[in-house]
Amino acid sequence: MGAVDRRIGILFLAFVALLSIALMRATYLGAVRAGSLQQAAATQQVTKLVIPAPRGTITDRHGVELAVSESADDVVADPYLINKLKSPQGVAQQLAPLLGKPFTTVLAEVTKPHTGYVRLAHLLPSDQAAAISRLQIDGINLIQGTKRFYPRSWAASQVLGFVGSDNQGLSALEYKYDAILRGHNGLRKIVSDAIGQPISVNDVQPTVPGKTLRLTIDAGLQDYVEQVLAGVGAQYSPQGATAIVADPRTGAILALANWPRVDANNPLSAPQSAWEDQALGFSYEPGSTFKAITVAGALQDGLISPNTQFDIPPVLQFVDRQIHDAESHGYETLSVANILKVSSNIGADEIGMRLGATRFDSWVHRFGFGSPTGIDLPGEQQGIVLHSWQYSGSSMATLPFGQGEEVTPMQMVEAYSAIANGGVLRAPRVVASIGGKPVPVPRGQQILSPGVASQLRDMLRGVLADGGTASGAAIPGWDMAGKTGTASIVVNGSYSKTAFVASFIGMVPTTNPRLVVAVVVNRPNGSISGGSVAAPAFQKIVGWAVPYLGISPR
Repeated sequence: MGAVDRRIGILFLAFVALLSIALMRATYLGAVRAGSLQQAAATQQVTKLVIPAPRGTITDRHGVELAVSESADDVVADPYLINKLKSPQGVAQQLAPLLGKPFTTVLAEVTKPHTGYVRLAHLLPSDQAAAISRLQIDGINLIQGTKRFYPRSWAASQVLGFVGSDNQGLSALEYKYDAILRGHNGLRKIVSDAIGQPISVNDVQPTVPGKTLRLTIDAGLQDYVEQVLAGVGAQYSPQGATAIVADPRTGAILALANWPRVDANNPLSAPQSAWEDQALGFSYEPGSTFKAITVAGALQDGLISPNTQFDIPPVLQFVDRQIHDAESHGYETLSVANILKVSSNIGADEIGMRLGATRFDSWVHRFGFGSPTGIDLPGEQQGIVLHSWQYSGSSMATLPFGQGEEVTPMQMVEAYSAIANGGVLRAPRVVASIGGKPVPVPRGQQILSPGVASQLRDMLRGVLADGGTASGAAIPGWDMAGKTGTASIVVNGSYSKTAFVASFIGMVPTTNPRLVVAVVVNRPNGSISGGSVAAPAFQKIVGWAVPYLGISPR
């Protein structure tokens, strides 16, 4: 009995010791580790899910959608669960056609070892994602998201820009207004039971959608301008081209097109150079379109009138330069109005001499050249414009007719809009309202008197009249004014005889302009003059826009 009692005693002592250890462990876990264990349990039972905010819509001036957000989902797989519960081959066979991937690729993804998470697709369109959801495959889950979509694909794509895979704006309006368009993501808390079934779903932070941008762009007009510019591209195969239509009274841009075009839904299909908005990023020597600026300054300073006569020699010797006109001629006398009409380089230089370097420089900068216009788009260049103290002895031989300075198409639109709008220089704009709140029209600056602006418009009528450099762009019975430009491009340090920028900028109707239209074509092939390349495109755009917008052409 003694041996049995000893065994019972030893077992009892062992039981007491084990019980004491268990009590001590329970006390330690309940008192010392309680907080961390509770947190671990909560982590396993509570999931916090980010709910992406829908990106704000971008519309044209009438509410036509140009950029929208659509529901899209990430498709993720749990290879552990698929291999445990399902036939991976069967899963891959069902998913491959819906994902648009080869069977072998999907099979490799759903059988990937040592992981419980594989992303099979990113931002899959909602109809495809819904088809996958209906399969109810254990181990295949959808994560809600949104995808940017551009309903008109090509229209104004360099103005709208595009977004990255993280829904962040990468260029143009999508980039500049990203903080406004993105909104604020929501946060959802899901509490699950021990076997992972949701028992509580609460939105702890609401989703705030991005705000809507309404633009000044008119979708119908934009589509037509894109067609005209595509025709210029097909006919002349230039390196690039841009066309701008503006309302000079408010600075509103009604259409802005670029060529080559870019599909906003597939921007990587175009070369990176095509993404640039040439209206803002292309710096070029404006050529004869700049003569209107030279004349405007001399008119406003009282140095000339439209009827002031100038003796025009066949060749003008200016320091070390010989200045010629585009067409050979003998000695002749031209009024200021006719200097603009036939686009005389020599005449522009003689007017520039009356101004002098200091006054000329002042007027160039007063019209905004050498500084960004301030348009509400990113990536605007300021051009290259010297100050008078930087001029060489022969600078004034070429500056008055638009060689030796660089401008952007948008700067030219701003300057000509001032001539059209009674002498008021105003920054152009493309955003009309943000979140339903109108954006104020930029304040203008009176740089010309209304009378001088009217005189200049009257003279620019002659460019489209018989004998003018753009007479072929006239529309019978319509009152229009404008100026051609044909500027040689500097290649390897000297002006090329084969590479040119052809441009035309004009307005309609002349007396009270409602539209200013600019067309700039970089390095056209075949014909190279502004009158033959750019002016016909201006004619087509104006001929369509005036009745479309309900404007009287007179």
